[in-house]
Amino acid sequence: MLSKEKTMEAISRMYEMFPEAHGELVSDNPFQLLIAVILSAQATDVSVNKATPALFAAYPTPEALSQAPIEGIIEKIKTIGLYRNKAKNIKACAEMLLEEYGGEVPKTREELIKLPGVGRKTANVVMGDAFGFPAIAVDTHVERVSKRLRICKLKASVTEVEETLMRKVPKELWVKTHHTMIFFGRYHCMARSPKCEICPLLDLCQDGKDRLKIAK
Repeated sequence: MLSKEKTMEAISRMYEMFPEAHGELVSDNPFQLLIAVILSAQATDVSVNKATPALFAAYPTPEALSQAPIEGIIEKIKTIGLYRNKAKNIKACAEMLLEEYGGEVPKTREELIKLPGVGRKTANVVMGDAFGFPAIAVDTHVERVSKRLRICKLKASVTEVEETLMRKVPKELWVKTHHTMIFFGRYHCMARSPKCEICPLLDLCQDGKDRLKIAK
């Protein structure tokens, strides 16, 4: 596995490649971000961003969404995968925000993961992007990049990947690192066709070296 120093060297090179890395889900406030992140599970940010303008125009607040007919919600998000289950979750989430938190999005992971449709990854995204709290959300890109670079063990669980990154990356860089690794995984180190032959991290990447040997 990469040492703490080599891990930061790799991540620093990612910073240089994607200096403007940021969350790509479009929202105007913590509530909208929370709903968008719930909808993004097993779906692309692009597909979510296409659906949420109409959703938020119709149901801009927890009050409005909680009172919305489920079929009305489905109509707005049916272009997103798993839309029926997600419609139930975001309606129930809005109801719980009103009942338990006065209509405000809670700021702790423990409270966030109690909300319907919210797991640890979603909670971490909301904590980092809505409130600026240090958090690393491990999505498919972060997990893939971490394992290809051997920042963590290949058999590590999602939680273990997160814990390893938290140990190796300074706390004040967690949110920046999360977004940068997503950009790196989304636009350079893709699942099917990683750009190993032109990668600035190749000398640090055992997976990339192995792939190029096979290619030759």
